[in-house]
Amino acid sequence: MTRIAITGIGSVNALGVGVEAFAEGLRSGRHGIGALTCLPDEGYRSTIAAEAPEVAVPASLPAAAARRASRTARLGLAAADEAWRMAGLGDGAAVGIVLGTTTGGMAGAEEHYRTAHVRGARRGTLAAWLETPVSVSTDLLAALIGSRGPRLTVSTACSSGANALGLAADWIRAGRATAVLCGGAESLCRMTFSGFNALQALDREACRPFDRRRAGLSLGEGAALFVLEDWAAAERRGARMLGELLGYGVSADAHHLTQPRPDAAGAILAIQRALADARLAPEAIDYVNAHGTGTPLNDLAETRAIRTVFGARADHVPVSSTKSQVGHCLGAAGAIEALAALLGMRGGFAPPTATLVEPDPDCALDHVPGVSRPAVLRVVLSNSYGFGGNNTSLVLGAVQ
Repeated sequence: MTRIAITGIGSVNALGVGVEAFAEGLRSGRHGIGALTCLPDEGYRSTIAAEAPEVAVPASLPAAAARRASRTARLGLAAADEAWRMAGLGDGAAVGIVLGTTTGGMAGAEEHYRTAHVRGARRGTLAAWLETPVSVSTDLLAALIGSRGPRLTVSTACSSGANALGLAADWIRAGRATAVLCGGAESLCRMTFSGFNALQALDREACRPFDRRRAGLSLGEGAALFVLEDWAAAERRGARMLGELLGYGVSADAHHLTQPRPDAAGAILAIQRALADARLAPEAIDYVNAHGTGTPLNDLAETRAIRTVFGARADHVPVSSTKSQVGHCLGAAGAIEALAALLGMRGGFAPPTATLVEPDPDCALDHVPGVSRPAVLRVVLSNSYGFGGNNTSLVLGAVQ
């Protein structure tokens, strides 16, 4: 089976801009969850979020394309520019693009609606709608690298970014592209913030995955982009290998609009299929980056899935939720968390569940509370579970 090399990575999230800032933040255990400033906060149950720094559009993006760049697109472009430069491919004409997102440029459309229809202003209509569709961010990534290869926007709720990586690997294995720029990008907007508030799914404090007192999630925003390549092709051009995508698995709960299956059957299937795709046994996994939202039902179901797959060994595998540091970045979450797992593997540490204080005995696992822990990680698993039961697990490996 074709090996999938990781040759470029890029990052923007509440811990900072760039891969190094993300790695440092993960290692230290600090979190970026604070007061909401990018949206009006009146009337909300929770008024905190993990906001990413503002980033500029890369100078290499054509001016006509730059005018269509929403905040989601700008986050994605910044991460993509870092990943692309790191990979050193140069010519992007034949490179594929797969991006996971759920809101696209909705924040801009919401602001336009507010100013045009509430305040009576009528300017900026065309620009607001041109940046709104979820596909626009993907189009702008293609413009950034000059791609004329296959292009796809994935929107499977909170597993979108993880599915983007899996689909990119499928394209490479099928011979549709030898390299793919892929990952996830997402910005905060009123619809998601209001929606999760209405569901009473947001914690008033920084989220506490797997904690006895957990009371919901903290929304976040950001982007993580990868350059995946056919291993042999990357080797021929002398590329620096950062890691390997060994396998991925997907499943559907077919259970409920927002709640996971209590028996975790779908999550279990996704992990088992990822391991089968990687041709590995559960014993090969050295660390699990959990979906770990901080909601009572999700954390309980994921614990059940991990215990079912790993058996007695579940007590000895570090399992942490980096949502405790960067919040729940929705469509970008799967890619951001896969990157966190990769950075831990490359840096020799298990990322922490930074806000965990009182572990829930019903979620008893090794959750690496507080700060990171030195660890030799050779193979890691990253779980992403989206609304509607869209489950995805990725298996990443160190360069041997």
